[in-house]
Amino acid sequence: MTAMATETREAEFEHRARSDVPFYVILGVIGGFYVAVILLMLLADLAYTSPQQILSAFAKPEIQYSMRLTLVSCTLTAVLSLLTAVPIGYLLSRHRFFGRDFVDAVLDIPIVLPPLVVGLSLLILFQFVPDSLRGFREAIVYQVPAVVIAQYMVACAFAVRTMRATFDQIDSRREQVALTLGCSRAQAFGLVVLPEAWRGILTAGTLAWARALGEFGPLLIFAGATRRKTEVLSTTVFLELSIGNLEAAVAVSLIMVASAVIVLVVARMWGSRQLEL
Repeated sequence: MTAMATETREAEFEHRARSDVPFYVILGVIGGFYVAVILLMLLADLAYTSPQQILSAFAKPEIQYSMRLTLVSCTLTAVLSLLTAVPIGYLLSRHRFFGRDFVDAVLDIPIVLPPLVVGLSLLILFQFVPDSLRGFREAIVYQVPAVVIAQYMVACAFAVRTMRATFDQIDSRREQVALTLGCSRAQAFGLVVLPEAWRGILTAGTLAWARALGEFGPLLIFAGATRRKTEVLSTTVFLELSIGNLEAAVAVSLIMVASAVIVLVVARMWGSRQLEL
């Protein structure tokens, strides 16, 4: 009887596995189509340009400046996003307070709004700066600080969502134990919560950096696209297209793709190595 029951279960398992094949085929086709389109776009870019054109793009002073400004602005944006996202994500995850749902909804506005609207709203906001602070306004709008602010306003929203999800997944009992052992809330946060949240912090910082790299709409409206002044890689693509230099625009696009891939791969490899340790 036992052998017959085992054979019956094996037959049922094989039948179920065969019946699941169409389901997984459908999932694979849908997911594979999207992945294939992404890869085909990248292959098309590679086929359109050449190593000589990429090297030529690297040699242009304007693109060299935009690469330096992109590196600096994206790094500053990532740091500022983390400094904002960690406390906001912790408060939303651990505490219930009046207006919490409203704050949670407001934080999604930069994500759902068209990027051009974010830039326009920033520009209008600085129009309300008093005339007595006109120098401050002129030092921000259409200047390098505007690049960081425009990137930060969008990238930080993604970092906040990542940090909130990170703190939601961390068991709060260890924090409560630390509090009962005499730690203050700040000590429990710094000694217990933050060490457990490091992977989420790494993910949030990486996501903010990559999002800042691809930002365009707010930059165009709030910071402008002035050569060797507020030009970053995303606006370089626009400027090269505007003068009909499609080859240079594609070359810069590939530089952006390579930069984003390197950052994401290094972050994930470092995270996996730390997890193994």
